[in-house]
Amino acid sequence: MDIIQRNFFRILSSGAFATQSNLEPMSAFKWRRLIQMVEAQQVMPVFINGIARHSLDEGLNLPESIIADIKAKNEERKTLSARIPKTVRLSNTLLNRRLKNLIYNELHSIDTSVETLDLLKLIVSNSETMFTRGMNLGGIITMGEYLRTRGNKVDFVKLEPWLRTLQLQAMAELQGNVLISVFGFEEDEIPFVTKSDPNAYRLTLRSISDLAKDTAHEWHFKQTSTGFVQNNGAVLRRNLSRSLRYVGYAPIETTSNFLSNFVRSLSEIEE
Repeated sequence: MDIIQRNFFRILSSGAFATQSNLEPMSAFKWRRLIQMVEAQQVMPVFINGIARHSLDEGLNLPESIIADIKAKNEERKTLSARIPKTVRLSNTLLNRRLKNLIYNELHSIDTSVETLDLLKLIVSNSETMFTRGMNLGGIITMGEYLRTRGNKVDFVKLEPWLRTLQLQAMAELQGNVLISVFGFEEDEIPFVTKSDPNAYRLTLRSISDLAKDTAHEWHFKQTSTGFVQNNGAVLRRNLSRSLRYVGYAPIETTSNFLSNFVRSLSEIEE
């Protein structure tokens, strides 16, 4: 992990979970690079909270131009409740039907656990984002905040079979392992993590690096004036490569997600 990544995670950890560690001084170029990572991960409010907590840190040598840019992009962070997805879906038709039935049945049961449903929605939403554009640090941070503030109300015994039914156990564990390896969570804070996954740390570093290099635009097919269909092959290969990283965690849903995006791009051919 290089100095940019170290400061990136220290600031996010401080902004989201009130941890405290010293920042390392960086050049203006490296601070701009860090800001690109923040914007790519869509965690600017968390970053600004973290910067405020490090306001007296000697390592916080932000250039004036970047300070001005941050102030211009400052926005009030949504409450935790507002960051819980209202609706979620899976790309695979069968798994999505199971998800809908599961949510419906729980909402109409005599012992409905809203907190358990909320956590499930976060896991599903994070997974779909990861399949499409890579590691979703904003969503994983929200999951971590939820576990620390409302985890005592979550029925993890109920959550486990839900994840098995949706074939998302491994994806849930991956997200939990990111909280452990990157943000310093303890294993007993995340009951659905049964084993450590060293790949979680590597995937996170690789993903934030990838997303900082591009804006993760979805690839699209376009129709030329002669009627031929063309696409950006490099972007197609990039998205396929990123999807394949998660095949081992959720083979059916990863494949369905990629094919769904592929078909959607074909349907958006410009006339």
